[in-house]
Amino acid sequence: MFGFRLWTPGGRSRTSATRALFIRHGAEGTPEGRSLRLLREWLSPAQREQFARKGYFEVIGSDSGKRYRIHAGASVNVCEIDKRGRLQEGLCFMPIGALPIGDVMLAQKIALETCEGQARAVARRFTPNNFHFRQSRPLG
Repeated sequence: MFGFRLWTPGGRSRTSATRALFIRHGAEGTPEGRSLRLLREWLSPAQREQFARKGYFEVIGSDSGKRYRIHAGASVNVCEIDKRGRLQEGLCFMPIGALPIGDVMLAQKIALETCEGQARAVARRFTPNNFHFRQSRPLG
């Protein structure tokens, strides 16, 4: 259910390259494209703009009021951030099943905004500094 893969500079998995292609070219007719369109519809205007410019968006946890950054991806893509926007603890949690990126990210958003404690309880932790959240081109 949980997948961990260390991203290494200069090397990309075939899956991440495919996802980047879908995101970059807005393949709206594909499951990936439709899922990203649905995600954008659920984002606030500020989150939508942040996602388009930076490849991530931020949410506020329902229980603690902590801020989280959800990066484009389906695993090891959620990080708690401090008041200065620095990455703190990484959280890996996702719905069961092979879902497109946008659907996974939407589920993560809803979970943190409505049942943060339960999402944190099932999440695996990682150190964000060991992972490289990169985006070569704005999403949107």
